[in-house]
Parts: sequence; C-alpha cells; structure tokens
Amino acid sequence: MPVLTRLIPSPVVVDIRPGALDDLATILSDQRIAPSGRLAFAISAGSGKALQERFAPAFPEADWFCDADGTIDGAVRLADSIKKGGHYDAVVGLGGGKVIDCAKYAAARVGLPLVAVATNLANDGLCSPVATLDNDAGRGSYGVPNPIGIVIDLDVIREAPVRFVRAGIGDVICKISAVADWELSSRETGEKVDGLAAAMARQAAEAVLRHPGGVGDDEFLTTLSESLVLCGISMSVAGDSRPASGACHEISHAFDLSFPKRNALHGEQCGLGGAFATFLRGNTEVAGQMVEVLRHHGLPVLPDEIGFTVDEFVQVVEFAPQTRPGRYTILEHLELSTEQIKDAYADYAKAIGS
Repeated sequence: MPVLTRLIPSPVVVDIRPGALDDLATILSDQRIAPSGRLAFAISAGSGKALQERFAPAFPEADWFCDADGTIDGAVRLADSIKKGGHYDAVVGLGGGKVIDCAKYAAARVGLPLVAVATNLANDGLCSPVATLDNDAGRGSYGVPNPIGIVIDLDVIREAPVRFVRAGIGDVICKISAVADWELSSRETGEKVDGLAAAMARQAAEAVLRHPGGVGDDEFLTTLSESLVLCGISMSVAGDSRPASGACHEISHAFDLSFPKRNALHGEQCGLGGAFATFLRGNTEVAGQMVEVLRHHGLPVLPDEIGFTVDEFVQVVEFAPQTRPGRYTILEHLELSTEQIKDAYADYAKAIGS
C-alpha cells in the first residue's frame, strides 16, 4: 500500500510572544530566510517611519520602502522599487494589514519570500494566501504565496488601538459560520469540503470563542494570534478562502460596497454577519454563544452599533450574495425577499435581547 501525503504551504518560522521584535534581527538571520542579511522592508509612509527608526540600525544591509499603502497601485510601485533595489533574500512586511497585503503582493510579483511582522491583529490576512487591495473598482483579492515567517510581538499588539484586536476576534469567530456554509454547500450542491482545512478553521474559531480571557491578557492574545495564523493556513490547505469566508464575509463585502465611506472594520462586520448568518441557519444556540462572546469583547452584534439602520442592514444582506458569485451560503440557500430579511432580523434582534 502506498503512503499518500500532501505538502501544506506554511511558515517556517512562527514567533508569537511579548518582546519578539527585540529579537527580530536574530529571527530574520535564519539561514532559511535571509542568509546574506539583504532584506527589503515594506512599511507605510506614516507610522512605518517610527518602525524604520527603531529597527534600521539592526539591519545595515537592508533597504526600506514606503510604498505599502493598501492599494494595488502601491503594491505595484513597491514591487518596482524592490526590483530596482538589487538582490534581496526576502521582503519583510512590517505593519498592519494594509502593509502586509501590499508586501505579499509585491513579494509574489518579484519572486521573493515574505516575512509578515504584524503590528495589529485586525484580521486573518497576516498568514493567508490572499492579498486584499483597494483598486479602481473598490477592493480586490489577489492570490499570493503564504508568508515564510510570521512574527507577532504581543507588547506591540497591546500598543495598537484595542479596536483592531477586537476586529481580529470577529474575523476569527465568524469562521464557525463560514465552515457551516461550506458544509451546507456540500450537502446541497455537492461542493467538496476539505476536512483538514475545515477542522483548522473551526478549531481556531472555537479556541477564541471558548477562551475566558480578554484583550489585555497575553494568554488570550496568544490564542487569538495562533488562531489567525491557523485560519490563514486553512485557506492554503483548501486552495481558496472557502474555510474562512461564507455569508459572514458576503455581508461584510456588501457593507464595503454599499457604504464605502461608512463601513466599519472588516472583522467587526464579519462578526456581526457571522452571528446573523448562524441565526438564519437555525442554529440559535451557537448564534447566542457567538453574540455573547462578541459582546464580552466589545464587538457589535447589531447594525446600529456600527452606525447603520435596520433598513440599511436589510439592504446589505439582500445585496450580499452578489459580492461572491458562485459561492453557496445560507443566503443563497434561503433566497430571502426584502420582507423576509426584515422579519428574520426582527427575530434575531429579539432572540439576542437587543
């Protein structure tokens, strides 16, 4: 009998702890990452400058680029700048999600590995094979390789606005809904579910859902960080974003597209969308658990908590399936009319004690 296995793209280094950035030079000098010490650092033009001042003395052979602005144009400029800079061992994205997504795209474009050094935990993009970038049409997702290294300094995470940590919680917890949507599609359409990818995403969400700590605890922040990394790897295992993105993300994308100047953080919208989608699925007990945990961490569970009326939320839910054509979720399954969405929302709000 042959032994069949598969190779899973994953980082060779994952370092999550307080003070990790103090050892950044040692981490990046790993022979598997930067044997020559020639690194291209991608930072933002704003807060990235402070990071450059802090770390540049430890990397005398590195070059620093400030093109990572979260747009596709910025990512292309970053790639062009790196090409002109000479030979590098790797690209290091140092900053928040926009910086890391730009760095991921640019690294892929120039054929270099990426190390993601996250300064906040707002979403699962830090280890995903996807770069989400603003473009002329709004926002697009671009396939890229996984980072070769992940560094998360919990001391730095605590310095970021707490809202970003809360958003990461919402983006992880909603995976419970995303995986349930995937399994629904398997039953209804025959779509294949990758069991390993589903298990990774679901267990990542469960770990955060059931953790008793809060955003100020190192233990909780470690669990959240690890869960975000696992969610990213689950997408690599599946070959797309399916284990991490269902009706919850359709609703978030619909907020972004319908109200681009009023949208909340991605993870805030996903948490709300995931709880509502779980309720629509008839799993009121789990929806209640999700709402309880979201509230515990200060996250929104009702549209007015992020500045939207009920009618606007109904409009978002109605539009949501159009944001991901071909993806089957509870929204596509139920095909609710405007009035049915209103009634479902009223039941949801009553059930969670608005």
